[in-house]
Amino acid sequence: MISSDAAVITVCGELDTDTGLALQHQLAGQVVHGRRHLVLDLADVPFMDSSGLRVIVRTVSEMRSIDGSVSLAAPSEVVRRVLDLTGVGMTCQIFDSADAACEALLGRKDEVPDRTAYDTVDR
Repeated sequence: MISSDAAVITVCGELDTDTGLALQHQLAGQVVHGRRHLVLDLADVPFMDSSGLRVIVRTVSEMRSIDGSVSLAAPSEVVRRVLDLTGVGMTCQIFDSADAACEALLGRKDEVPDRTAYDTVDR
């Protein structure tokens, strides 16, 4: 958690049909608990298919409806290519690291966020 209304979610493993729904539930839980700004750390996601993409697009839409935001951090080359080809990069900010995303969200560089890990490999 970055602050009471923001959190970093570290996603680990492939983001596909088998794991997308579980991640969607995890992200929805963040909203239920009052988070309006999410940073999705994708550094440990080697692969993402259309199901994973759908989770991100849906989350961006839901967060916008409550005046919130979604930032994506550290996508691999493969994942970044999917984001760029589909235009998702135009709907939310993409940062080189989770720390850079948090700095932009907080507007200051002196805080290091706590992180919530979500491992898609075991789902």
